[in-house]
Amino acid sequence: MKTFHKALVALSISALFWQSAPLAAKGEPQTWNKETLTVSQVYQADPSIRLTMEQIMADPDWLGRQPETAFWAPDSSTVYYQRKREGSELRDWFARALEADGNGELVKLAHWHQMGAQQLVYNADRSKAAYVFEGNIFVLQQGELLQLTRSNSSQSRPQFLGDGRLVYQQGWDFFAYDFNTGSHTELVSLKTEDAPKAPAVPKGYLAQEQHKLIEYVALQQRNQSERFAAQQQLRAENASMATSAIYLGKGLQIVDASLSPNANYLVLATRKQTARNDKDIMPNYITANGDIAAQPVRARVNDFKPEPQKLILVDLADGSSHELSYTALPGYNEDVLAEVKAENAKARGERYKSEKVIRDIGLMTDWYWSQSALRWHGNGQQVAVMLKAFDNKDRWIATVDLKQKKLVPQHRLHDKAWVNYAFNDFGWLNNSETLYFLSEESGYSHLYTKALNSKNATKLTAGTFEVSNPVLTHNDQYIYYTANAAHPGIYNVYRQVLATGKTEQLTNLLGSTEFTLSPDEQKLLLRHSTNLTPPELFVADATPGASIRQLTDTVSAEFRQLPLVAPQVVAVPSSHTSHPVFSKVYLPENYQAGDARRAVIFNHGAGYLQNSDLGWSGYFREFLFHNLLVQQGYVVMDMDFRASKGYGRDWRTAIYRQMGTPEIQDLVDGVEWLVKHANVDRKRIGTYGGSYGGFMTFMALFKEPDLFQAGAALRPVSDWAYYNHPYTSNILNTPDIDPIAYERSSPIYFTQGLTKPLLINAPMVDDNVFFQDVVRLVQRLIEQEIIHFETAIYPVEPHGFRQPSSWLDEYRRIYKLFEQNL
Repeated sequence: MKTFHKALVALSISALFWQSAPLAAKGEPQTWNKETLTVSQVYQADPSIRLTMEQIMADPDWLGRQPETAFWAPDSSTVYYQRKREGSELRDWFARALEADGNGELVKLAHWHQMGAQQLVYNADRSKAAYVFEGNIFVLQQGELLQLTRSNSSQSRPQFLGDGRLVYQQGWDFFAYDFNTGSHTELVSLKTEDAPKAPAVPKGYLAQEQHKLIEYVALQQRNQSERFAAQQQLRAENASMATSAIYLGKGLQIVDASLSPNANYLVLATRKQTARNDKDIMPNYITANGDIAAQPVRARVNDFKPEPQKLILVDLADGSSHELSYTALPGYNEDVLAEVKAENAKARGERYKSEKVIRDIGLMTDWYWSQSALRWHGNGQQVAVMLKAFDNKDRWIATVDLKQKKLVPQHRLHDKAWVNYAFNDFGWLNNSETLYFLSEESGYSHLYTKALNSKNATKLTAGTFEVSNPVLTHNDQYIYYTANAAHPGIYNVYRQVLATGKTEQLTNLLGSTEFTLSPDEQKLLLRHSTNLTPPELFVADATPGASIRQLTDTVSAEFRQLPLVAPQVVAVPSSHTSHPVFSKVYLPENYQAGDARRAVIFNHGAGYLQNSDLGWSGYFREFLFHNLLVQQGYVVMDMDFRASKGYGRDWRTAIYRQMGTPEIQDLVDGVEWLVKHANVDRKRIGTYGGSYGGFMTFMALFKEPDLFQAGAALRPVSDWAYYNHPYTSNILNTPDIDPIAYERSSPIYFTQGLTKPLLINAPMVDDNVFFQDVVRLVQRLIEQEIIHFETAIYPVEPHGFRQPSSWLDEYRRIYKLFEQNL
């Protein structure tokens, strides 16, 4: 068994400062730490090795195929994880017993259903657990595995009722399994159809006369009416019949539905069903049959229409349905975009007068969690609903008064910019009518509780750090979570002691650490990495100060030998905010000696993403490419510019209505830091990035033409009106309401500023940032008679490249651009 301290003994941090930086006390702010951090090489590297582009851009199998999608076995003694099959995109499952050695045993296909699942669902006394495998329901009880369904129709979302039965869904039909009788009973069937009615004589003169004059027609009418009435009577008087379906009406789509644990009520949300726009297509020129395929793709934000939802409470005792009005929600009719509308009206020479606006509202959807926005308390008497306005300015938590059939507001999170699509976890304490939830209302994501009989919420954590992934224990003793409390780039595991309000730190590792609590709630499965070590699995007892053991060791011998340079994470002073811009800086040996150096600044994608942390980067090819540049004397910087994740609400929303302005200001500060501290020649700096990073490359070269001498924009956004609605409308509102924000933020309006060499690399089957973005911008450059650009297209590639040959071609072009111009 390999111990953690042996595996990572060389990890270091300046003065181990994080040990003297505990979490701030409740209400006490904590300043961002400005220490320079780095990790040390833990493998026996070979300094003679020179990195090559062919190796870096090859299929990543050569790195070692690290563990993915890890979870606990139900008995908490084994860990299951996936690992990529060598030379294939398929994944295999491995079982790693805690007390065994090595990387575990391959799980045979015949045993996959026995593993359990990432999300086990327990009954009240935790004597049974249910899960889904390949669309079928399984139950564990007293060490025995029971398969409840064996069907080609997919079942999902198991839940235990208070009376011990297990409910599962098949589409929007809810079935209950009785362990005592072995019977499956349909409890609820939701239909997006009109309710059947007794046959009636059709309207109109001819139809009426037909029934008067033709006895056969009248007889058939009577027979049909009698059969309908008899069927209704049978259903009412015979207990063996299934309950009547709930008919919601035609033209509707069910968004979500949740059954109470006592099976007395159902809460559901519906919206109008909308047809796909036939214009939303993408041509694919390289197909198996040689034809051009028109592939369907998502709609553009410019074409999006609001999709208000109706929230409905169904009383299953009598089948009655009650729409839950949103008018109880504070701010439901506020004109939250009044200032934006007034500014745009003024630009058109008009005047806007604010008024009450009935806002479009629906269930909250969070890109970062898979839980439902409908959460029942285990007692079946309370249900919490998380709602969001489609203008992105409000998030509400409300409960439902089941007797009065109305919403009761519990918490409102209002943001003048936009409510974050992360940090929305919420739920109930198990043993009291108290909610717990994450909120950014203080400026950072923190943990709160609110009792239903209390007017205000109680804040459990505080400081200039982000809390995420809260996990409540079944006895309400602890809430476990991840936070970057010691430094924005270091993530560790903590827990809150609910009875005392005390915070306990459970891991104290340099890098990025994720956790999964074991089913017995006694151990933590950790997925840990650093800048130089890809993610591996570790285990520790779920107590402060517990020792940590390494479970997997999958890094290849080839990777271990590479003489990699760990970037320093530095705090670049900002000219526009009191907080620094945390950035990775890769420095070659003796960089201060000799002539001023060449440098490259990399711009990460996604906008809301953190890359200047101490963990392994998803940009592993770029990490290796930066090391190749360092071997050739370059200095490389990677900035967590404003908009990046991990630094709080104000950092995230700095780009509201002005994408491409704060971020480029931060790049200017980055250049100044490189010149002042890293012996970099101001006239020999380039930049590149993909997706949002490609957009930033455009904006930097177009709006700050003297900042960089060359840039490469990969899969770049050129006009935000062509991007999707969920992401873009958060930041820029919608083009019909706020065209100023789109014109201020879209590179296509600033192309006239290009004076330096620009490489544009565009995948042609990109269903995220459409190839159309590049086509339109290139045409704009041609019409402006600008010649400082080249375009490379990749006919078979989506947004994230898949072919090593494409990666190699792309980065050879980027390298050539820098070599020729820096």
